[in-house]
Amino acid sequence: MSATPESASPDGAGPWLAFGACGAIWGSTFLAISFGNDALAPVWAATLRLVLAAVLLSAWTWGRGRALPRGPALHAALGYGVMQFGINLPLLYWGETLVPSGLSAVVYGTIPLSSALMTGALGMERLTTTKVLGAVVAFAGVALLFSSTLHAHVSPLGLGSILVGATAASLGTVLLKRGPRQDPFGANAVGSAIGAVMSGALSLALGESHALPTTLAAAWPLLYLTVAGSLGAYVLMSWLVNHWSVTRTAYVTVIVPVIALALGSVARHERLTAASFAGAGLVLAGLLVGMRTRARQV
Repeated sequence: MSATPESASPDGAGPWLAFGACGAIWGSTFLAISFGNDALAPVWAATLRLVLAAVLLSAWTWGRGRALPRGPALHAALGYGVMQFGINLPLLYWGETLVPSGLSAVVYGTIPLSSALMTGALGMERLTTTKVLGAVVAFAGVALLFSSTLHAHVSPLGLGSILVGATAASLGTVLLKRGPRQDPFGANAVGSAIGAVMSGALSLALGESHALPTTLAAAWPLLYLTVAGSLGAYVLMSWLVNHWSVTRTAYVTVIVPVIALALGSVARHERLTAASFAGAGLVLAGLLVGMRTRARQV
C-alpha cells in the first residue's frame, strides 16, 4: 500500500492550484452533462466520452514515452476505472435525466464523508471527532435535501442513482490511492477504457439509441466533457491524490455544488426550493467542519 500519511507536506502551491482547477471544471460539467442528455441517450453519451478519453489519454501517455500501468498499478487503475467510470459516470448521466444538474452536484458533496468513512475503515486515514461531526451535519443536510426535492417532484430514483454513483466515485479514488503511485494520465487511460466497456454494455442492455453526434448541440457537450472533464479534472484529481490524502482531495466537492447551482439556475432556469438551499447549506457546513483541521493534517 502506498497511502501517504496524513501528516505529509502539502507540497506547496501546486496541489492547491489543482484543487481549485478541479472545482472550477466540475462545477460546470454537471450542467454540460444535462445539455448533452438533450441530444444523446445518457449512458451512450457517457460511453462516447470514455472511448474518446481512453484513446486520447493512451496516445498522450505513449507520446510522452510512458507505459500504461502494469502489475499492482494496473490492478489499482482497473479498480479505479470500474468504480469511477464504469459505475459512477453512467449512473450520473442517467440520473441527470431525472434530477436538475445543481442538485446532482450537491449530492456529490457527500463524497468527503464517504471518503472519510472508507479510508478510516481501511486504516488509511484517521477517523477523527471533527470528521464525525462534519459527517453528522452533512447527513442532516442530505436528509433535508432529499425531503425538499420530493416536494419539488424530483425523482427519488434519480437521486438514488446519483448518490450510488457518488459513493462509487469515492471508492474508486480510495482504490487508486491504495495502489502504487502512478502516472495520472496512464491511470485514467486504463480507467476510461474499462469504463467505456462497462458503459457500452449497459447502454446496449438498456436499448438506447446509438446515434453519433452530428450537430453542434450534440457535439459540444461531448467534446467539452472529454477535454475539460476526463483529460482535465480527472487527471488533476489523480495527480492530487499522489500528494494529499483521499479525504482532503475529496473536499473539492465542497465548492462544486455552489458553482453548479449557480450555473444551473442561470443557464437552464432550474428552480430550487428554500428547503433545497437549506439542505445544500447544511451539506456544505458539515463538510467545512470536517475539513477545518485538514490544513495541519494533509
